[in-house]
Amino acid sequence: MNETQTNKMAVMPMKSLIWHMGLPMIVSMVLQAFYNVVDSVFVTNMGPEGPMANQALTIAFPIQILIIALGVGTGVGLNAMLSKNLGEGKRLLASKVAGNGIFLGVCFYVLFLVFGLFGSEWFIRMFAGGNETVAVMGSTYLRICTCLSFGAIEFTLYERLLVSTGKTVFSTIAQISGALINIILDYVFIYPLRMGVAGAAWATVIGQIASMVIAMIFHYKANGEIDGSIRLLKPEAGIIKGIYRIGVSAAIMQMLLSVMMAGTNAILGSANADPVVLVGSFGIYYKIQQIALFSSFGLSNTIISVLSFNYGMKDRRRVDDCIKYGIADTILVTFLITVLFEIFARPLAGLFGLTGEATAEITETCTIAIRIAATGYVFMGFSVAVQGILQSIRYAIRPLAIAFLRLVVFVFPIAWVFTRLDNVTSLVWWAFPISELLTAVISAFILKGSYKERIADSLIR
Repeated sequence: MNETQTNKMAVMPMKSLIWHMGLPMIVSMVLQAFYNVVDSVFVTNMGPEGPMANQALTIAFPIQILIIALGVGTGVGLNAMLSKNLGEGKRLLASKVAGNGIFLGVCFYVLFLVFGLFGSEWFIRMFAGGNETVAVMGSTYLRICTCLSFGAIEFTLYERLLVSTGKTVFSTIAQISGALINIILDYVFIYPLRMGVAGAAWATVIGQIASMVIAMIFHYKANGEIDGSIRLLKPEAGIIKGIYRIGVSAAIMQMLLSVMMAGTNAILGSANADPVVLVGSFGIYYKIQQIALFSSFGLSNTIISVLSFNYGMKDRRRVDDCIKYGIADTILVTFLITVLFEIFARPLAGLFGLTGEATAEITETCTIAIRIAATGYVFMGFSVAVQGILQSIRYAIRPLAIAFLRLVVFVFPIAWVFTRLDNVTSLVWWAFPISELLTAVISAFILKGSYKERIADSLIR
């Protein structure tokens, strides 16, 4: 029996396979959401300069999103192409895809290294509003994070190599290890050693490098399906083009998260209400909401691996099962998160009051935001699952269109209308579930047409 036939993505019952691979991915993705939250909580509580330190980290955050977006975009394209080639039994080509992905990560790191050395201070000062303390702290934090960003970039790619071959437990172990190291070092560097924002930055990059090293060890020791020879790092234009045929849209989808946050901040800031309350509540809600969003991403990434593999095998029955169970499981997870958020909305909002920034009014408003916005999580989960399905069957523009609908097209005008009405602190949050519902309806039609084009008319049952 060959390696393709013995791979669990080819033989394990699909209902079990989605959970077997998906649960570690959910844990891994949710841990990513905690990285920046942990930094913010620690620096905000570090003393009189805490609020300015938090502002400095907030200004630096778009560049960190860009690092993640390029890594995730490359990783998604790498994941889909590698899984498809493994499903087709093309081990050498799959190994070349893996090598090209690692090479691309090195290229991206060089770009961020140059930016960190020569552009980080310029970027921070553009948004620091003339506050010299914020400018100095932000420049310090961003320079460390970008100059040592190879850990974040390469971990994302090695994680995808493990996920592509079904070894999601190993990728989760690497992610958890780095997150724990980050939390411990945040406390040590910021409080006993009094290193300030530099300590937060060093804790972050050391945690990321630790995750990368552990993922590399697992890949080269346990990923027998992929040849790890250094000669396969040689770039090939055709392979790189194939990676980014899918990866570009995934990177842009990640970047749209920052666009949505910035645009919504601007809309809420123009409302006929206290912008400190509205914008502050949205910032807290957005961090909490990432638990649901990243859980959906975890299952979507699982769908990409499993569906790409079986689509490459041209196994119609397993392709259909993957779509059915992938969507059902994503809806189930987001429904459970919705229930938990509805029950624990107030304690969740209150956690951020420990930083000293959240007033009683902000905490109350954030509680309302969580309870209203959480009603749209099931629709969000469905749309994200559809995006994963579309990426798996080699569509690039359609999943990007879905992301653009849910993050920009619907949210901005609906939120703007609600900010013009009375009782804005309660009404405006309905913009999110309404946008998710409208996007889910359109996603269903896109999925139906795409299934007919790429599966029903091309794969034999």
